[in-house]
Amino acid sequence: MTKTDFRRLALSFPEASEKAHQSHPDFRVAGKIFATLGYPDSAWAMVKLTPEQQAEFVAADPSTFVPVKGGWGRKGATNVKLRPAKFARVRSALAAAWCNTAPKHLARKFEARRFNPWG
Repeated sequence: MTKTDFRRLALSFPEASEKAHQSHPDFRVAGKIFATLGYPDSAWAMVKLTPEQQAEFVAADPSTFVPVKGGWGRKGATNVKLRPAKFARVRSALAAAWCNTAPKHLARKFEARRFNPWG
């Protein structure tokens, strides 16, 4: 996965926008960050998961998903190593991060469409 792929995926979620935070791109919904690019360096991205979600992604693909060091990592912030990352797994992680961050009414609408594409 490239930075361009990650950016395109992050911006594919409803009402997602790109801004900058601490000199690297971030992706937001309703003004809140759900993912970043370039942290800790250009080979990585980050998604804001719950600690339980983080444990699942890390267990399923430890070469791609790594807890962020320190307190943010203990709260679920998870680094994504871009080079080995698979599109479907990153899309799932971004969807989880977006749903965790989006206003509840928007997240419910997204989840309903995700599991019922005709609804």
